[in-house]
Amino acid sequence: MTSLPVFPRITVIGCGLIGSSVVRGARQSGAAGHITVTDSNPEVLDRVTALGIADLVEADMARAVEGADLVILATPVLAVADIMAAIAPGLKPGSTVSDVGSVKGSVSEAMQAAAPDGVFVIPGHPIAGSEQSGPDAGFAELFHDRWTILTPITARTEDAYALAVARLSSFWRTLGAQVELMDDKHHDLVLAVTSHLPHLIAYNIVGTAADLEEVTRAEVMKYSAGGFRDFTRIAASDPTMWRDIFVANREAVLDVLGRFTEDLQALSRAIRWGEADKLHDLFSRTREIRRGIIALGQESAEPNFGRNRGKQ
Repeated sequence: MTSLPVFPRITVIGCGLIGSSVVRGARQSGAAGHITVTDSNPEVLDRVTALGIADLVEADMARAVEGADLVILATPVLAVADIMAAIAPGLKPGSTVSDVGSVKGSVSEAMQAAAPDGVFVIPGHPIAGSEQSGPDAGFAELFHDRWTILTPITARTEDAYALAVARLSSFWRTLGAQVELMDDKHHDLVLAVTSHLPHLIAYNIVGTAADLEEVTRAEVMKYSAGGFRDFTRIAASDPTMWRDIFVANREAVLDVLGRFTEDLQALSRAIRWGEADKLHDLFSRTREIRRGIIALGQESAEPNFGRNRGKQ
């Protein structure tokens, strides 16, 4: 526990998996004093009230951010522009506005366009999550030993902005995360490789399997092996969130998808011509990457890949 909260008052907009985990983490760690939650879905607000995880549940977003030292948008990325416009009148000078979206370039532009003078916009992205969604899915330990990337506005060079970045970094560290600062366009390219393309592949292969289900007389689902089950876990992620991600980060995703398609064609040729050495070399290299991820503490070698950690 910290002796004093990093931010006396925070407001979290959107209380799904990430938003509710921020709320729980901020409460458990002492990173925030007073916590307000708002959401466009009345059912979510009712559930947050029933769970008792926030000090205040407020349906009106502009009112919800009044007096907040930190506002975190935990919403689908295409909703950011409208939400920023709605909350702008309620933001107090000197407050910080951040987000948790998986796309930073277009989101950063939308946040800056609507933010009033005197408000510090610092886009962010905690690289943590699961296929679960909703306020019940969150848990305080979600961010422990995971990376949170912040993409500060490069044009903001004043000391006050640098202090705001340092304060937000401290907030995430108090929640257990490691923090990295990064250019927003570079972030979008990196995430296109490490997150967006894998999800696109998962959605596609599970969709293909579903199309083949009738042809194979239900044998695809019945005899699902571990690899396919992992794809279905990824493909079970929130459809609205991922629809927005692919629209908002289309350029980086298409660039990476083009490279992947070229590599897939090369792999197809190796299989067609029985080039066993090429296949073995590729599989050996990718196996070492998996081991490297485990060594860096970003995954577990435990059964079920350690996904049973944290409160469910």
